[in-house]
Amino acid sequence: MVLRAELVRERLVRLEEVVSRLEELSRLEPQRVRQDFRDAWAVERGLQLAAEILFDTGNHILSAQYGRSAQDYEDIVVQLGEAGVLTPATRERLKGLGGFRNVLVHGYLRLDPQRVWEYLQDAPARFSEFGRDVRQWLARLSAAPP
Repeated sequence: MVLRAELVRERLVRLEEVVSRLEELSRLEPQRVRQDFRDAWAVERGLQLAAEILFDTGNHILSAQYGRSAQDYEDIVVQLGEAGVLTPATRERLKGLGGFRNVLVHGYLRLDPQRVWEYLQDAPARFSEFGRDVRQWLARLSAAPP
């Protein structure tokens, strides 16, 4: 498999769009998100979508550029850090995202609205840091001699 930088960039643009919506949602009153199912679903779906984009992008980078296969979502973040795609700070801030994504998708019966709200408050910055790190990595990659 060959790394398709344009595919990575397209996903990062979509991630920016989702981050923008998450920023809007993070300004809602917490009780509104807890009481209005439409707002709650919008927050949950936005967080899930951003996580999916991040993991999909990371998985493509790992397999296409490094020939690696991740064991699970958390491992994608770990391996991107080991490969130098993510800074140690970004890697640390994304720690636990795989488990959180799984709760959003599969653990909806145990979904704590307060935890979702708290995650939302910092999520736009976390996802933006991922995008920044990947863009910087792409720039280093394209500047490297063949």
